Amino acid sequence: MLVSCWSAKGGSGTTVVAVALALVHARATDVLLVDLAGDVPSALGLAEPESPGLAAWLAADDDVGVDALARLEVEARRSLSVLPRGTGPLAAAPERLEALVGHLTADPRPVVADCGVLGRGTATAAAFAGVATHSLLVTRPCYLALRRAAHLPLRPSGVVLVNEPGRALTRTDVEDIVGATVRAEVALDPAVARAVDSGLLASRLPRTLERALRRAA
Repeated sequence: MLVSCWSAKGGSGTTVVAVALALVHARATDVLLVDLAGDVPSALGLAEPESPGLAAWLAADDDVGVDALARLEVEARRSLSVLPRGTGPLAAAPERLEALVGHLTADPRPVVADCGVLGRGTATAAAFAGVATHSLLVTRPCYLALRRAAHLPLRPSGVVLVNEPGRALTRTDVEDIVGATVRAEVALDPAVARAVDSGLLASRLPRTLERALRRAA
């Protein structure tokens, strides 16, 4: 199972949602969290990995096969491994990208991918979002974000709605605009920000966030 989390506009909370989803799955089984945006280690309170990451694997010659991906993984905590982004562009020949996606789709573990913001220059992330078992748009009920999402060629299979007070748009408005069902609603909670800022999200996942995302997991 491959779950992709992506957004159409920055600041939507995509990384926190992806990390939290992976942590929810990790309570029951081993999970692989794929970092395509570059912020997963910080959200988990980890030091920047020394692993060359996906960027280096994608740029390597064909003699570096998919078996090398396992050696790039970093253990984040019990039952949760991270495949870090690494440095440099996530650029790859189509066959290289196809091999990566095929390998991770076939992984027996649940795989959660933080695809970040989709748009120009994000072909690798868009490829993950396009083939995912569950392709989740993470968005706030923000007109600008929803307008961008509606103009993307990719349609999500579900929406994680990050609610904030004072917005005029409703859940129904969001579903009508993007053409997908809201699978989970996450309320803005200061406890989530404190957990991320202190590097404790992995060990102290706020219950409000966990309960909300169980519906999307």
